[in-house]
Amino acid sequence: MSTTTLTKKEGAAPVEEPVLRKPSARKRLVPYWLLLPGIIWLLVFFALPLVYQASTSVQTGSLEQGFQVTWHFQTYWDAFTEYWPQFVRSLLYAGTATLLCLLLGYPLAYLIAFKAGRWRNLLLVLVIAPFFTSFLIRTLAWKTILADDSLVVDVLNALHVLDVTSWLGWTEGERVLATPMAVVCGLTYNFLPFMILPLYTSLERIDGRLHEAAQDLYASPATTFRKVTFPLSMPGVVSGTLLTFIPASGDYVNAELLGSTDTKMVGNVIQSQFLRVLDYPTAAALSFILMAIVLVMVTVYIRRAGTEDLV
Repeated sequence: MSTTTLTKKEGAAPVEEPVLRKPSARKRLVPYWLLLPGIIWLLVFFALPLVYQASTSVQTGSLEQGFQVTWHFQTYWDAFTEYWPQFVRSLLYAGTATLLCLLLGYPLAYLIAFKAGRWRNLLLVLVIAPFFTSFLIRTLAWKTILADDSLVVDVLNALHVLDVTSWLGWTEGERVLATPMAVVCGLTYNFLPFMILPLYTSLERIDGRLHEAAQDLYASPATTFRKVTFPLSMPGVVSGTLLTFIPASGDYVNAELLGSTDTKMVGNVIQSQFLRVLDYPTAAALSFILMAIVLVMVTVYIRRAGTEDLV
């Protein structure tokens, strides 16, 4: 019999072709039912508060007389023109902390992914161990670390590091506490795990045979890193920088505990407007302005880095 021609034999039973049945309406709705709890959660705890804050930002009035929606969009302009230095400071501190987290976190993530061996799990536990301590307690601990009579400050003074940072305006004389450097140190420490974990996940997926192939092609370690390792780890770089920069730009705890009145970030202003001044429209407007600025910056960054790097 030819392998390319099939003929029905006489008297043979007809072959029934399988019938593709369309899934029932009930089965088609199963994925949507599974998504329903998450959608409800987002609506109740994200969308509705966002709408409420948006309505608050265009209200006028006082706490005694009450607030009413008057569509007073001038609040946005007044809030931005009055507190633009805090916006700039927040973005500067968050960007610096993100860069430091990348410079510190990438070598550690590389070590865990490729060199740690049997110590890998222990190192990962040490990375996430700070999460078992309160964010507030971790930040307060830095007040002791950066105190004027601490060993860290003495070493920095002996190495004349503070002379350079003082010239740059990040410290004041021989002090570190209550300066921009202290706030950035706190931000870097608290958000460093958010950089390391995505980097480690991305680096771990890289096939080790690619490094061997680069060596077979006489590539130096620096060339291998530049041409192979770093490009393939870009998903982790993009994810880590976003997970670090976004919360750091809105943080107020580090500036409150480690900084001074000259290092206040926009998060401190929002907190003060909500809880002390009780100017709810201004606080809501500041929140939306910060959200818009971060959203624009993140969108531009993702487009430049490539949206496929988030996969």
